[in-house]
Amino acid sequence: MMIQINSKVKEVLEWVYCIVIALVLALLIRYFIGTPTVVMQVSMKPTLVQGQRLILNKTPRTFHGSYEKGDIITFEAPSLDYAKTVKAEYDYKPKNIFESFTYYVLEIGKTSYIKRVIALPGEHVEIRDGKVYVEGEKIEEHYLSSTVKTEPQNPNLIDFIVPEGYIFAMGDNRAESMDCRKFGCIPIEKIESKVLIRFWPLNLFGKVD
Repeated sequence: MMIQINSKVKEVLEWVYCIVIALVLALLIRYFIGTPTVVMQVSMKPTLVQGQRLILNKTPRTFHGSYEKGDIITFEAPSLDYAKTVKAEYDYKPKNIFESFTYYVLEIGKTSYIKRVIALPGEHVEIRDGKVYVEGEKIEEHYLSSTVKTEPQNPNLIDFIVPEGYIFAMGDNRAESMDCRKFGCIPIEKIESKVLIRFWPLNLFGKVD
């Protein structure tokens, strides 16, 4: 026996199908390709300020791309805000696929930070006299004013080697940024994206250095 579907019901089902497909595509693009975001923190002043809007590029994570010094990145916040070693600690482990999807894809209950890459795996970092030295050379930080000093926040992260598979990142607003100086170097696998462009305000539209 063939069941005839009412034309109105059929139309509703078609709309539901289209909406579901659109939502799935949006989530896939958001997770694997890129997404807009709003700056919520003060840790990247004066480079980025609260209320500015950015496009994040997630393809480096998707395709296992590389990161360079100076890149502005977002990453999952560590579980502890004070490292016992040079490595940041991550304790959260989803119990099932639903929790993993909710946390990593929908990002419900997940906190992310935005910082600048300062040193790469295997590099020697030293913080002294208000300056940052990488491989024995004082780094030139054009994005900071000449009066800004970089102070240590953790005795384990004053003179150290960035572990393999990790990066060392800090906020440009050194006095008000809780970053790798305190919670430790970030596993590359926890990096979510690079900042691609700033699209708001319009007078600052373009690449962020």
